[in-house]
Amino acid sequence: MDLKQIQEQCLVRIVDDDEAMRKSWNFLIEGEGWKTSCYAGAFRFLEEDDDSLPGCVILDVRMPNMSGIELQRIMGIQSNHLPIIFVSAHGDIDMAVQALKDGAFDFLPKPVSAERLLAAIEKACLISCELHESEQREKAARDNFNSLTQREKMVARKVALGLLNKQIADELDISEKTVQAHRGAVCRKLGVKSAVGVAAILRIILVFSL
Repeated sequence: MDLKQIQEQCLVRIVDDDEAMRKSWNFLIEGEGWKTSCYAGAFRFLEEDDDSLPGCVILDVRMPNMSGIELQRIMGIQSNHLPIIFVSAHGDIDMAVQALKDGAFDFLPKPVSAERLLAAIEKACLISCELHESEQREKAARDNFNSLTQREKMVARKVALGLLNKQIADELDISEKTVQAHRGAVCRKLGVKSAVGVAAILRIILVFSL
């Protein structure tokens, strides 16, 4: 995935109570081809941001009402996996280490160079795009699997385990022709052509144990 493709998919969120800083970062980041959205504080971000869009969050540490560190914790509780790039003039080493342990992508001290900030944004957004694509593939696979009938799901599991039609027929106490019909329906609905494809789909959504 090249930079242009990443930029087309991603939104860079800027969360800082300092209006001059928001405008400065927005001008810099948009000037490099990124889409941006600015928030004057953590509550505004939580109320208005669409976390289904991949990208990253540039987050100040010290803000009124809710700090950046507190926002990071809430995002974790909400399973919001957007990479966070902390940028702060007030962070110490212990704070930075803890933020990174809690999942922050990077912790940059102010003043930060444009080159370093833009490099961090590109890396964070690439990771976000890859995670988003993985989640979309998993959702599509799960939706396809859920479209199967209960009998087709049973057959799909047997097929994924490498059983032959006769073995599946014996285990489920049905005819081989019925197995063949179910097997064809399974492959069609899952969008695959072989037992290997069925197994790959089931591994994605972890249904072998169900």
